[in-house]
Amino acid sequence: MRSAFLTAMVLGLTSTGLLAALTEPLAALPRTITVALDGSGDFSSIQEAVDNAGKGDTVLIKAGTYAQDLTIHSKEKLKIVGAGVDKAVLLGRGTMVGVLHVGKWPYGATDIEINGLTIHEHGGHALGIFNGNRITLRQVHVKGMVFGQQVQDVRIEDCVIGGSETTGVHFSDSQALLIGNFIHDNDHGVNVTGKSSVRLERNIITRNLFEAVVISDQAKAVLINNTLVKNGGGAAFLGLSTIEASGNILSLNKVGFLIAASSQAKTSYNALFNNEVNYMRAGSPNIHAPELQAESDMTADPRFVDAEHDDFRLKPDTTLVNRGAFRYLGALPPLLTPTKNR
Repeated sequence: MRSAFLTAMVLGLTSTGLLAALTEPLAALPRTITVALDGSGDFSSIQEAVDNAGKGDTVLIKAGTYAQDLTIHSKEKLKIVGAGVDKAVLLGRGTMVGVLHVGKWPYGATDIEINGLTIHEHGGHALGIFNGNRITLRQVHVKGMVFGQQVQDVRIEDCVIGGSETTGVHFSDSQALLIGNFIHDNDHGVNVTGKSSVRLERNIITRNLFEAVVISDQAKAVLINNTLVKNGGGAAFLGLSTIEASGNILSLNKVGFLIAASSQAKTSYNALFNNEVNYMRAGSPNIHAPELQAESDMTADPRFVDAEHDDFRLKPDTTLVNRGAFRYLGALPPLLTPTKNR
């Protein structure tokens, strides 16, 4: 009798489980939603495509110049993929500051990846990232400022950012990684403020009117293997900031490092070859501070392939190799064979 009772219970539970499984809706499979101006896609509006996208979906933007703005918020695990940096161009409509926003107060966005397109600026901003987590920009050309506030795990990789009348990349109270980017022709290259924590690795930052990098307030930063060249200044560490800077090249700037007495800056194995001075102490006025230079630093011409035309690879005869734990200093490796006619 007991055996029969247990069998009946098992059959009942199994039937209940099967019924629940049959009646429960199936999870939607990730989709690719296509945007095309000529009407050949699912939408001609990028905003409509994003608004209709669900978790795990990809919005594929076909080639074209889109006079559209875009705001991504309350979305998770969404990819925005352009047909290519030179093919998919987001111009904006001129109706708001910035052309592309990821996150919107008080709503954020999580696990958003954007790649393969060009974003123009409007009103001084091109791309704003607000109140979000795990945001990735890869192979994006930003013509204007990238601004991030109260965002975490932002990764900007292999992007070209420039042409801002203020700052190329500005993070406030955020956590971010910038790796392998070309940041050029702004007032300042990278500005980190508030209580941000930012790592810059293997970036080329050039032709900025003032400093390539400014770390201030209570921000923390790590600068590893960057090339800061042909700027008004190299890197400024101000306020109560905490910085580690190693393996960088600071060359052809007016000033290399500008360091406030209130900051905590640790430098080592940097190559310095600047127009006026390598180290200065911030003040009114700033004063030369050769005593700040680390013993492991080098003062030598980096031997760029062609700095005039922004080729910051190192010639084979450079001395900036095998320094400390660094196979080479700066963002780009030396050439393996001699360069002819240089």
